[in-house]
Amino acid sequence: MSEPGLACCTPLSGTAMSAEQAEQVAPLLKALADPVRLRLVSLIASSASGEACVCDLNDAFELTQATISHHLKVLHSAGLLDREKRGVWVYYAVRPTAFSAVASLFETGRVPA
Repeated sequence: MSEPGLACCTPLSGTAMSAEQAEQVAPLLKALADPVRLRLVSLIASSASGEACVCDLNDAFELTQATISHHLKVLHSAGLLDREKRGVWVYYAVRPTAFSAVASLFETGRVPA
């Protein structure tokens, strides 16, 4: 049931997204539209240091290290993660600017009741 006073399909924001904005945000959403990648981002973002390497993430999944590395590469290529090589390990951190673009999709400009 919808809340009183809200029409069906109330827009998420006060203004429509431009074609350019849609082109920028679509790859980010595509990269996040996989349960493993979504969990990887969540694990990295919630880690105490704000970063993680594959060795830190392996135990959370029943996947090979190569598969996890592939998912991390997709997230990095989409611009959602930064990475830094340290010795033989690559550490990943969430790129806040990328997530602000995704979060802005859900900003309504309306005050919650």
